[in-house]
Amino acid sequence: MTSHPPPFLLNHQVGMFRVLSWSSCQSTTWPLLLWILWVWLSPCSSVHHHSHPHSIKIPGDITLGGLFPVHSRGPAGVPCGEIKKEKGIHRMEAMLYALDQINSDPELLPNITLGARILDTCSRDTYALEQSLTFVQALIQKDTSDIRCSNGEQPIIRKPERVVGVIGASGSSVSIMVANVLRLFEIPQISYASTAPELSDNNRYDFFSRVVPPDSYQAQAMVDIVKALGWNYVSTLASEGNYGESGVDAFIQISREAGGLCIAQSMKIPREPKLGEFDKIIKRLMETPNARGVIIFAHEDDIKQVLEAARKSNLTGHFKFVGSDSWGAKSSPILDQEEVAEGAVTILPKRASIDGFDQYFITRSLENNRRNIWFAEFWEDDFRCKLTRPGIKIDPEKKKCTGEERIKRDSHYEQEGKVQFVIDAVYAMAHALHNMHQDLCLGATGVCDKMDPVEGRLLLSYIRAVNFNGSAGTAVLFNENGDAPGRYDIFQYQMTNTSSPGYRVIGQWTNNLRLNVEEMQWTGGNRQIPDSVCSFPCQPGERKKMVKGVPCCWHCELCDGYHFQADEFNCEMCPFDMRPTLNRTACRPTPIIKLEWHSPWAVIPLFLAILGILATLSVIVTFIRFNDTPIVRAAGRELSYVLLTGIFLIYFITFLMIAEPGTVVCAFRRLLLGLGMSITYSAMLTKTNRIYRIFEQGKKSVTPPKFISPTSQVMITFILISVQVVGVFVWFGVMPPHTTVDYEEQRPPNPELARGVLKCDMSDLSLICCLSYSIVLMVTCTVYAVKSRGVPETFNEAKPIGFTMYTTCIVWLAFVPIFFGTAQSTEKMFIQTTTLTVSMSLSASVSLGMLYIPKVYVIIFHPEQNVQKRKRSFKAVVQAATMSSRLSQKSINDKQNGETKIEPDRSQ
Repeated sequence: MTSHPPPFLLNHQVGMFRVLSWSSCQSTTWPLLLWILWVWLSPCSSVHHHSHPHSIKIPGDITLGGLFPVHSRGPAGVPCGEIKKEKGIHRMEAMLYALDQINSDPELLPNITLGARILDTCSRDTYALEQSLTFVQALIQKDTSDIRCSNGEQPIIRKPERVVGVIGASGSSVSIMVANVLRLFEIPQISYASTAPELSDNNRYDFFSRVVPPDSYQAQAMVDIVKALGWNYVSTLASEGNYGESGVDAFIQISREAGGLCIAQSMKIPREPKLGEFDKIIKRLMETPNARGVIIFAHEDDIKQVLEAARKSNLTGHFKFVGSDSWGAKSSPILDQEEVAEGAVTILPKRASIDGFDQYFITRSLENNRRNIWFAEFWEDDFRCKLTRPGIKIDPEKKKCTGEERIKRDSHYEQEGKVQFVIDAVYAMAHALHNMHQDLCLGATGVCDKMDPVEGRLLLSYIRAVNFNGSAGTAVLFNENGDAPGRYDIFQYQMTNTSSPGYRVIGQWTNNLRLNVEEMQWTGGNRQIPDSVCSFPCQPGERKKMVKGVPCCWHCELCDGYHFQADEFNCEMCPFDMRPTLNRTACRPTPIIKLEWHSPWAVIPLFLAILGILATLSVIVTFIRFNDTPIVRAAGRELSYVLLTGIFLIYFITFLMIAEPGTVVCAFRRLLLGLGMSITYSAMLTKTNRIYRIFEQGKKSVTPPKFISPTSQVMITFILISVQVVGVFVWFGVMPPHTTVDYEEQRPPNPELARGVLKCDMSDLSLICCLSYSIVLMVTCTVYAVKSRGVPETFNEAKPIGFTMYTTCIVWLAFVPIFFGTAQSTEKMFIQTTTLTVSMSLSASVSLGMLYIPKVYVIIFHPEQNVQKRKRSFKAVVQAATMSSRLSQKSINDKQNGETKIEPDRSQ
């Protein structure tokens, strides 16, 4: 053969072959493809001569191509390895079985025989590409006029059969490689096992169809499963290549669009994993231990090594796998790793075992299956024996095959899962050809001129339009992208509560998920679904604080204080009159309280008030009874009754302060709170003022001062009292009395202790204003009492009033810091009410005790002293006071001179 590449011309349907080279920039596979085409189509190439012995040729009127992984991938430098019994031989025999069924069916393609050219892909995409070029030979016209073989003769060119469509391939990477070639020559392709979502691209793979659903459906089903299990944080694991990477990409994309699902780790398993690679994968998965769910799109060998690495790391039962259809319901990936795989949820396209194929296959033998050139190799592997061949010695460790062995009887047999889809793919091609024949040949028998040759693009349109019941009774049809509808069975590997460990169907997916969660069980037979979440749900009353960039991870923060959980992410403050519920998910009304009669804060003031009222009434009764006696008259009966009335009101106000607040109660509180004290201290002030004026006037003149008569004293007292009364009624007019609930007073950090306090609308300032006039009277009275301290005690009540006022001032000075010092206390109302009422009762008791109790004592127990003393004129009184003043001054001077004189006894 010459060193120059031959000029290739494409046939009429395809056009110039140069189109192929022009499109080489579209894919990295084209340089390889061009080289293989050049070598393959060279007439004297050795590659050409060795291609057909590795294929099965079934003669027929119309020839279909077939691509099957009869052998596994070989080691480095060798394209093919060991034979694959299930994925290879079972699937290939399924195509032969389907061809037999179609050719024997008088209704489907009558008088037309389907033939086949079946090739071995050896599970390797580049080798499959080389083999698939067999299918395009008939579409290439070769100009051999200037080509000579090494001996100078013209090459003998054998005309290849024309392939109208291809069944296969199995692996997605193989199908992608082959589809790039077949589309150039417009040869339709129907796959029975390739599920990569990439193949759904109708622009790049427009001649590709498949009877299995794409992994995008499978990924959607797996997303639905994960969500049904309540997981939101999972890792993904993919075998490097189109199948694994496309499946995981589809899962991630769908989960992102659906929302609520986060990927913790996303890892690839290399094509040629190094020693310890799987241990590293498990170690990295444990970097996010909460992501117990692992979505795995991987090949069988990779799955098995992942499980083994998990077992070696003592993580049996930790990871919960969700496997794709490459795992499905197979036993080989979990062999000897059943405990690690327990609870694994797997998915598999809905399928059925084809009884007719079982009957066909178990009857295959070396004698009746000579058309399968790889069947002898299968026979040796299945029965673990060795066939005799000329020139080859039999291994003494292996028995000799007798040919009498029978499948299933002498070996284990279980129909491979994709057999149904292989049969459906062949039937889909047959139905498309049948419909095309009916439309183009108009009832003519055999292949008519319009179908010779079969136009690929037209056949594709018929393929996409088929709709028939497949071998399992389910509809076989394609969408606009050539994809079959998604129908999956959901399995779980269970070891307990079953007669034998195995896969159990727990649900189905057909556009939506139907999962029987109650039938699921996990490690050790536990029926509670394990968690696979980044963060556990927050407790009621806690808000989520999201982790930036990871929408499934958050921290839980308690809605503290008076906040409640408004929604999943926010806490809000309860209204001022409410507090959060115990679980802090809502607000509830704050309890309203008031000072109760039985409260310890009320008992002591009530006790003092009752004693005071009884004592006051006793004094009043005594004075009324002994109204005309000298002591009563000397005490100033009129002012005494006024003063006793004020003392009584001071005691009585305690009951109003403790009573339940209401409009009437609040009105009387305003009126009587300052009135009792103003009455008391107005009367005392009038008395001390009278005494002071009398003795001050006596120093200047013997003429008595004005307004010292009882009537004048009473009038002065009532004038002073009227100031308080007028002020209260002005207050009524400006702000009518009403009740209010104070929610701030008892609002401690713990909202469970919060209370609303029902009270009158009197603030601390208004209360002090109410008492301020009485305080002014008290201070003025004290000033006069101090000024009148020199008056002889036998002539007036100045000194008792003085002692009364001194003590009263001390009581009220103590009251002020207690009252205002508790303003921030959570029991402010109780403390202040008790302090106020006790202070008032004490001041009233001081007045009563110092002014009237001694008189009552004398009246009751010493009536002999209650006698008339001789009258003194105003002049005598003044003289006595003057003398007393002089003696007091002299005594002071003598003490300063060191002399001590004895005062004469002037008691009368």
